[in-house]
Amino acid sequence: MRFGSEVMKQGMDPLAILRYLATLGEIAHLSTLVDTLPPAAEMDPEACYLGFEIDLRSSADKAAIERVFDFVRDDCLLRILPPYAKVSDYIAHIEALPEDTMRLGEILVKCGALTAEELAEGLQHQALLAQGPADDEAAPAKPPIGEILVDKQVVQKAIVDAAAAKQSQVSEKKAQEAKLIRVQADKLDSLINLVGELVIAGASAALLAQRAKDPALFEATSAITRLVDEIRDGALRLRMVQIGETFNRFHRVVRDVSKEMGKDIDLLITGAETELDKTVVEKISDPLMHLVRNAIDHGIEAPALRQERGKPAKGSLRLNAYHESGSIVIEVGDDGGGLNKERILAKAVEKGLIPEGAELADQDIYKLIFEAGFSTAEQVTSISGRGVGMDVVRRNIEALRGSVHIDTAPGRGTTLAIRLPLTLAIIDGFLTGVGDAAYVVPLDLVEECIELTSEAASRDYLNLRGEVLPFLRLSEQFGHGRSARRRQSVVVVRYAGQRAGLVVDELMGEFQTVIKPLGPVFSQLKGIAGSTILGSGDVALILDVPNLIARTTATPQARLGLAA
Repeated sequence: MRFGSEVMKQGMDPLAILRYLATLGEIAHLSTLVDTLPPAAEMDPEACYLGFEIDLRSSADKAAIERVFDFVRDDCLLRILPPYAKVSDYIAHIEALPEDTMRLGEILVKCGALTAEELAEGLQHQALLAQGPADDEAAPAKPPIGEILVDKQVVQKAIVDAAAAKQSQVSEKKAQEAKLIRVQADKLDSLINLVGELVIAGASAALLAQRAKDPALFEATSAITRLVDEIRDGALRLRMVQIGETFNRFHRVVRDVSKEMGKDIDLLITGAETELDKTVVEKISDPLMHLVRNAIDHGIEAPALRQERGKPAKGSLRLNAYHESGSIVIEVGDDGGGLNKERILAKAVEKGLIPEGAELADQDIYKLIFEAGFSTAEQVTSISGRGVGMDVVRRNIEALRGSVHIDTAPGRGTTLAIRLPLTLAIIDGFLTGVGDAAYVVPLDLVEECIELTSEAASRDYLNLRGEVLPFLRLSEQFGHGRSARRRQSVVVVRYAGQRAGLVVDELMGEFQTVIKPLGPVFSQLKGIAGSTILGSGDVALILDVPNLIARTTATPQARLGLAA
C-alpha cells in the first residue's frame, strides 16, 4: 500500500493504522517503500511519502482487512492479494459456489478473492476506458473486467480464470435449462393413457377397414396407424430419464455404511446415461438400496480378511446399467467372497424350503436367498442379517415384470443383474392364437417363427439347426387341452441369454400392445404379465416370457415351484 501525501494533514497517523492492522493477525514481514521520497530540501514535513509491502498472517477475510484502511481508502493505493499457496482454496471455493451467479465480478466477490469496493473501482475504470476521447466517433471496445482486475493487481490471474470458467459453465447450464419445460408427472401419465386408448381405437379402425375391403379406407387407416406409432414413441420418450441420478445417491450410502462396518469401499458407476421409464426408476430405488447394503455387509470382506486372501484392503462395489434386447439391465457387483452354495443349501434344508438331498441347478440354489426370512449371516447387524429385504427385492422386481440373475464365484465376488422392461405402458407385441384365445408375446423377445414338425410333436424339444430347443405348449399350459390343430407353429423367444419355443395354433402378426394390469386377484398368476384390448374389443393376455422360459429349462422339482 501507498499512503496519500495528504493523509497526515487530514489527521490520520499511518503507523496507528498499521498497529491496528496487527490486531487482525501477525505481521510476518514489512518493507518500507521510499522510492517517492523527495530530496530533503523539497520535503514537506506534513506530507507522507511512504509506502509499505506487508506480509500478514491472518484468518480474517479480504473485506475485513480492507476495512482497516476505510478512513484513508480514498487517498491511498491499496492492493490486497492472498499468497499463492491459498489460490487453490479460492479456486475450490469458486467451483463449489451455487450455479445461480452469472457475472464474473460477483463470483470473485462471493468467493472472497475480491471486495465490493475493488469491484466498483474496476467497473468504473472499465467504463472510463470504454468512453475514449470525446472527439472519437467509434468508442473502443470495453476491455474485460477480469483483465482490468489483474492489471490493477487486486486478484491473481489463476483465480480470474477459474471464475471465468465457472461463469461459462453457469451460462451453458442456463441456456440448456431455457430449452426445457417442467411438466408434472401426472400430466404425462394422463397423456400416456390417452395415447394407449388412441392405439386401441386405431387398431379397431384398421380391423374395420380390413373387413370392409375398401382400399381407400385401408390406406387412410394405415396412415393413421403410422402417425399413432410416432405419437406413441414420442410420448414414451417424454417419460424417459437417465438412471445416473439414482446411482449417484448411493455415494453417500456406501460411504456411511462402509464406515459403520469398518470397511473401505469404492463405488464405481458406469452406464449412468442409460435411460428408462421414470416410473421404473422410482420403483427400483428401494430394491437397489437393499442390494447395495447387502453387498457391503455380506459380500465385501473386512480389510484384514481381504489382505489374508491376497486382495487389496479397499473393496470395490459396482453399479452398471445398459440396454439389451428391449430391456434395461442394472448390475450390482462386488469383489467380495461370493455366495457359499453349501451354506445356502444347508440353510434351505433347515428351514424346510427344499427336501434334504434335493438336486438343484446353481441358479435355483442362489435364488433361495430371495425367500422370506432366509439369511446365512452368523450374526445380526444393524445393516442386515435378519433375512428381511431380499424377498422384498424379488417381489418389487417381479411387480415390474423383471427378473434377477446371479453370477457368483467363490473368492472373486458376486454380480446381481436385474433385467427390467424399458416401459410399463405400451410395447410392440406379436399376436398369437391358441384355441379360441389370443396371447401377446413382446416383440423384442421374438427371434423367429418355425413350423412344428410331426417328428417333434411327440416330445418337448426340437432340433433347431443343430441346437436343442426346449418348447412349451401354451394350449396345455393355460388349460385349453391338447390342440386339435394339425398344423402348429413354434415362436422362438430369447431372454437373458436363454432360448425356448412357445407352441401356438396361429400366428397373427405384429400388434401394438397397451398393457393393462390384471388386478390384485390375478397378481399371483404365473406365466401372464398383463392384458390388452384388441381392435375387436376382445381381451388378449400378455405372456410372461421369462417365467415360461424358466419352466422349459428348469428341473422337474424347480418347475413345480415356478408353477405354484
